[in-house]
Amino acid sequence: MNDLHIMPFQRMEHLLAVDDRTPAGWLLAPLIPLSGLYGLAMRTRASLYARGLLKQQSLPCRVISVGNLTIGGTGKTPVVIALATALRDRGRKVGVISRGYKRRTRTSILEISDGRTLLGHPRDSGDEPFLIAQRCPGVPVAVGADRPRVGQYLLDRHHIETLILDDGYQHLALQRDADLLVLDAAAPFGNGYLLPRGRLREPLSSMTRASAVLVTRASQAERLDELKATVRAVAPAMPIWITDFAPGAVMPVGGSTAVEPSVLKGERVLAVSGIGNPESFRRLLAAAEATVVDHCVFPDHHAYSQDDLGKVRRSAAQSGVDRIVTTEKDAVKLGQLDEVKSQQVPIWAVRIDLQWYEGFEEWMRVVING
Repeated sequence: MNDLHIMPFQRMEHLLAVDDRTPAGWLLAPLIPLSGLYGLAMRTRASLYARGLLKQQSLPCRVISVGNLTIGGTGKTPVVIALATALRDRGRKVGVISRGYKRRTRTSILEISDGRTLLGHPRDSGDEPFLIAQRCPGVPVAVGADRPRVGQYLLDRHHIETLILDDGYQHLALQRDADLLVLDAAAPFGNGYLLPRGRLREPLSSMTRASAVLVTRASQAERLDELKATVRAVAPAMPIWITDFAPGAVMPVGGSTAVEPSVLKGERVLAVSGIGNPESFRRLLAAAEATVVDHCVFPDHHAYSQDDLGKVRRSAAQSGVDRIVTTEKDAVKLGQLDEVKSQQVPIWAVRIDLQWYEGFEEWMRVVING
């Protein structure tokens, strides 16, 4: 039995995380000078914005950015969902804008939700913005490369009071009132190298721009105190908020009836994921006391086909599992396949909720009620 189907993307991610003293590290050593040049370019760009030599655009509403330092999954989408939901539930007129990573449409602005109806398709909008729209009824969501223009689009149509900028930490062209930096406790800084040698989008010094650092997956951290110390060394007064992800519900892909995550306890499951951090999903299922018999791993943001679904079904049959379980992000794409509901072994999605350990009161005061 194969515990993990590793695709080429995951092999590269593994290489990027290797020790410099290993043969794989030596192989990637020529990329280190390129990482240095990249870091210089990012520092220069940030400095030009800080000095006003590159102009920031402003919007006539409160703007909250949620972003990260590394490529790959840090869990910012559940943070955006939690933020949008909390603001909406307090009567705020809130909207979300995103670039729409790996979307297939070339439309400059695509509205995914007007707050009442889902208007697009995950293939056209990108899986994460579509999931945000699906999870946040009452919240308009739109995507486009020119974030100030997309934001103004929502403002003109929906009289937004608070705009959430998804994946916006590096998008310095738009002014923001709060900048939330999300760090994955399991791998907060990748291997410490900037792109292309490592996974860092910016030098660690860029943490000083943040209004607060929000740490996710705290239960998977090996050295949480060291993570805090690293942040404090760069930004001594930085608020650090500690959170985790917990299963909130389990529901059939393509359906709407949710059940308690306790149904997974003791079940033999086949995990299916196409996310930046597939191991985190496996650990989440293990924490729910499910037995992960096998794990079908696809590249991040993978566009599922009927052939992919067939491979998953065959793997489930061979493994003799009780249930196929996937992530919410994958479910928005799998749910578009006609055959997803027609097979004997059902596919279920795990809804992820944000769980607070430290900093909830400050989050409420600074971000929600600010």
